[in-house]
Amino acid sequence: MLGDRRRGARGRPPNGELAVRTRIVGLAVWVSVLATALFGVPLGIAVFEYAVQAERNKLLRTADAVAIAVAEDVYDGEQVDAIHQRDAVDISVYAADGAQLGGVGPATVPADVSKALRGKAASGTDGENLVVAVPVTHEDDVIGAVRAAAPRSSVVQEVALLWAAMIALAALAVTTAWLVGRRQARRLARPLEELAVAARRLGDGDFSVRTQRGGIAEIDAVGTALDSTATRLDDLVTRERAFSADASHQLRTPLAGLRLRLEAALEGTDHDRRAAIEASLADADRLETTVEELLDLARDRLNRPIEPVDVAGLLQELAPSWREQLARLHRELDLRLDADLPQTRASTAALRQVLAVLLDNATRHGAGRVTLTARETTDAVAVDVSDEGTGISEPEATLFARRAQGNGHGIGLALARRLIEAEDGRLQLSSRAPAVFTLLLPVEDDAPLPPASTPQPRDEHV
Repeated sequence: MLGDRRRGARGRPPNGELAVRTRIVGLAVWVSVLATALFGVPLGIAVFEYAVQAERNKLLRTADAVAIAVAEDVYDGEQVDAIHQRDAVDISVYAADGAQLGGVGPATVPADVSKALRGKAASGTDGENLVVAVPVTHEDDVIGAVRAAAPRSSVVQEVALLWAAMIALAALAVTTAWLVGRRQARRLARPLEELAVAARRLGDGDFSVRTQRGGIAEIDAVGTALDSTATRLDDLVTRERAFSADASHQLRTPLAGLRLRLEAALEGTDHDRRAAIEASLADADRLETTVEELLDLARDRLNRPIEPVDVAGLLQELAPSWREQLARLHRELDLRLDADLPQTRASTAALRQVLAVLLDNATRHGAGRVTLTARETTDAVAVDVSDEGTGISEPEATLFARRAQGNGHGIGLALARRLIEAEDGRLQLSSRAPAVFTLLLPVEDDAPLPPASTPQPRDEHV
């Protein structure tokens, strides 16, 4: 299902995304058509009016030229010959009484000629012709009129050519708008399509999804928010999974001890049962503390301001419980503390969990006496946890890896190193045979410890 949806998103955008592209292209085309029409239609009308006016001016100049040329003949009342057409214009000449002296035109006096005979130039239309009439004068007297006419079709032909050019330019503009709209639609829709795919992958649990930037600030802001959400969800799920693994590991030993106490109480006397129940209640309190500390870890609340820790006091507090557990296995716990140990700067909850991991590993995977040593080193307090077993053969990188659980070390040691590094401390394997784990804690008011180099294995316990 997920693969089909992804292929669909990559191969062919969903209908909604196609609608976005279509709407963007359609909007660009309609805007260009509207702008072209609002500009082109008035311009086309103006071009036609201009052409008509230009043709009338042409007729006026022709008529004026003829009026000057025939003024003497009209004054003498003679017929005017050879002026039927001039520059593709029909010419007719009239005397002052309206008689036609020559040319091509209506025999009766038209209205425009009557106006010209009164001394004023006239223009108008006569059917399909454009007409201009001008007076013929001799000194200050009007002695006749000249009428010039030309078919309007010649103007329409010229204007049609201009209109065709304008329509071609309009089509080019609309085509350009369509091409630009398609490009912009792809530029706008592609990031949205990728965001849709990323959102679907995120909804299906793929928190590794990351969006690409498309150069559009608003869409990039959405992609950044989606990436941030994916990162937070990934971190949340990772921490929840880590908490489940850490809790199961850390609670296994206390629960086993609690079960042993209860089983022993069933076989003992009433007095033994009461003591076992009291001890079990103490174990239950420790379990509750462990759960709370692990929840703090999962919620990243261990980064709050911390109080100085008395390492010696903490080890003396933990020793009786672990000494009792080792005693059930016929083993011993040896606690060695240097005098006047300085206080350290670390979280008590984190330090308690780390020591629990190290002592549990020594109890479950080691042999013989378990030695817990606290000593002062340069700018640090060192806590060594060792046993008398055969040692550890695994590489340190594998030993502290979370998934390295072949012999049971993995989760606990990975958790312990992560916890102590969060407190600016270090956890390392100081000796392989016998196994010695060393915990380095920064002294109060000192700078964090520098990154640990690869430790060299030692041949004896500290």
